[in-house]
Amino acid sequence: MANNKPVIYSDYSDCPVFLKEFLYYMQTIRGLSARSVEAYYIDLKLFLRFIYQKRNNSIDNETIDQVDISSFDLELVATITQSDILDFLFFVMDKRSNSAASRARKLSSLRGFFKYMTQKTNQLPSNPCENIELPNNKKRLPKYLSLEQSMQLLSSADSDFASRDYCILMLFLNCGMRLSELVGIDINDIRDDTLRIIGKGNKERTVYLNRGCLEAISDYLKERNAIVSPQAEPALFISKTRKKRLSARRVEQIVTESLQRAGLSQLGFSTHKLRHTAATLLYRSGGADMLALKEILGHEHVSTTEIYTHLSDEALMKAAKSSPLSSFKKPEKAKNATPAGSEEEK
Repeated sequence: MANNKPVIYSDYSDCPVFLKEFLYYMQTIRGLSARSVEAYYIDLKLFLRFIYQKRNNSIDNETIDQVDISSFDLELVATITQSDILDFLFFVMDKRSNSAASRARKLSSLRGFFKYMTQKTNQLPSNPCENIELPNNKKRLPKYLSLEQSMQLLSSADSDFASRDYCILMLFLNCGMRLSELVGIDINDIRDDTLRIIGKGNKERTVYLNRGCLEAISDYLKERNAIVSPQAEPALFISKTRKKRLSARRVEQIVTESLQRAGLSQLGFSTHKLRHTAATLLYRSGGADMLALKEILGHEHVSTTEIYTHLSDEALMKAAKSSPLSSFKKPEKAKNATPAGSEEEK
């Protein structure tokens, strides 16, 4: 079984009781990952510090991170208004250069917190976020490798544990999994031609493995099991020296090193871009429609998946040239012909 024990990044000892309870609720009841709860923790801690300084008429970006919020009480939280929320969003934009996406994430954190405080626990009478729209965030097309670049990257797995690194790249580029999902794979998650993945919120999904992935896994397991038995270490991907599960950071390093060897290191690619690549190649090849792609990627809503329907410049050019009117030529006027509306017709 995959090791799904949640990792807690902070103990939240610097938080007031109501905030600590909310963070534990999000992790234990809602099932959010430790990384997601950590993001809530950072956003809400900054917000409460901002409110503290605002109430004391001394908003200072240089000292705000030193504000102690552990004694922040519910009476003060109850005074927070929509105006305070908007002031905070302006503060992080103006003083902290937060993008629209970052501000939207902070507002989502505040929405979740105030919904919990009003609807779940009834600790507050009203929700100050209720009528605030998310900042306008223009969606960027996902960055991805072309088919040729993907082949180039796969050919670059030439480390002292090449079978492992090649297998990692194959799973990223074919299955579209997240970094945390790949790190969490155990050997017994592989059943025939399927792979069990534990995604966000501990949600389980099954991914089918193609021939390339199965061959990569088979070749790697021969070398991997000669180092340590599955009984001693169930993780699929292990460190050659420590003989333990690879960390997410080490997988990132492996991908970075492979990109460097492939001559692709200056193009802004990363492990998450490999997920984008898998989704884009699957969609463009016609191998997966939108609903199938949603299940493969583990998206909760199909709207999240729709970004992969973008078309390349080449496809747009091909579409434009395929118009049945693209070869139409303007007919030449016959010489000495009487133009329409001439004096002879009047």
